[in-house]
Amino acid sequence: MRVLLLLASMSLFLLAGTCNTDSRASSPELKRLEGTWLHAHEEDQGEVRVYRPNTYAFPPSRGRTGFQFDHNGLFTQYDIAPTDGLEGRKGLWKAEGANVIRISLDDKKEPDYKLEIVSLENGVLKVKRIE
Repeated sequence: MRVLLLLASMSLFLLAGTCNTDSRASSPELKRLEGTWLHAHEEDQGEVRVYRPNTYAFPPSRGRTGFQFDHNGLFTQYDIAPTDGLEGRKGLWKAEGANVIRISLDDKKEPDYKLEIVSLENGVLKVKRIE
């Protein structure tokens, strides 16, 4: 039992050391990213993908991907699961400049990628994915 508690404490300490809140939600613009966003694919414009809060009244669709930004740098990417539901993949996000976010998924099934924030206004997030 002591070993488990020690390992849990060490994990929390290591995680806390890797979460640099200065580069995450330190600006008002980044603070507005916090929450769960779902892909409004009907509104995409070329390479620009459009996302809306999960509370938005979306038209019917065969599934919507998305992601969640937490204030502490934790990230969840939502993909379509084999059973047509959503499957969450955990990771981290970090700001790289004023309008670029680096995403690192824990499972490493795909390489890290960046999202360029094209705009974030009136509950609409527009991004371009940068490989």
